[in-house]
Amino acid sequence: MKNHNSILLIITLFLSACTTKKQESKNNDSPTIVSPYFGQKPPGLIPEVFAPGIVSINGRNEAGISFSPDLDEVYFTAHKKDEETSIYFSKLKDNKWTPVKRANFTNGGKNEELYPFVSLNDKRIYFTAFDSIFSDEKIWYVNRLEDSWSDAIQLDSPINDDLVFYINQAKNGDLFYTSISKGKMYYAPYKNGEFPEVQEVELEFGHHGFISPSQEYMLVYARNKENEKRKDQDIYVCFKEKNETWTKPISLGNEVNSNFNDACPSITPDGKYLFFGRDEEDGTANIYWVSTDVIENLRPK
Repeated sequence: MKNHNSILLIITLFLSACTTKKQESKNNDSPTIVSPYFGQKPPGLIPEVFAPGIVSINGRNEAGISFSPDLDEVYFTAHKKDEETSIYFSKLKDNKWTPVKRANFTNGGKNEELYPFVSLNDKRIYFTAFDSIFSDEKIWYVNRLEDSWSDAIQLDSPINDDLVFYINQAKNGDLFYTSISKGKMYYAPYKNGEFPEVQEVELEFGHHGFISPSQEYMLVYARNKENEKRKDQDIYVCFKEKNETWTKPISLGNEVNSNFNDACPSITPDGKYLFFGRDEEDGTANIYWVSTDVIENLRPK
């Protein structure tokens, strides 16, 4: 497969890749800065494109971004037209972000790697890897070594008895992910360092879900439910009730959800910012970010 967008085209529930608007860029060099976000001014309640010319680059699709707990490393999915989908990264060293490079965790063992997630204890990166669409999408991981990462390991868990992707983890270690074959959200409770069983997350709808660190809410995306004539994907939030059930999905509203596909949500480890993708008319993509106040403002009273 040469284009990650084909995943979401073939799998009817996943109609679009995680994308956003393009920004002009002269080069891919990182600025000398101390900020954990490439010197970007933090956004308020209006989403803004993230790190134009560094992470978000014209002619490339970016998605599925994840930061280390100390906010000094960033990993994300990207590809240009007719390229394999890969994970890219940058690190903050000596007050300067390193140039963005391809990770290649499987060292060519798999054709494509995508949707990285840095564990909240900073010891592991989970990601999806596969050779061909809708055939062998599995969860893999690498363990942190002193100044590098281990060889990639396929996760030994019933999670991988299915075709799965978009994995992320809560503070207590539970893993949440999307079943491609079923088009639903599942999770695997963390038990003594392993994930021996899986359970469906009982949501009314939604996939590509991202759990908040404390499991107070989950973000998902799905086809716009407010207007039957629209076919674009929007982001919704489900809040956890006291009885452990989930509220009906609530749209993040017009500030976050545009008339294009808005998808692949993720929350920074400190819980302050929501990152997501947005399609553009020409099919290219960038990553946006916005304050998580947009979520808190929707929390049921």
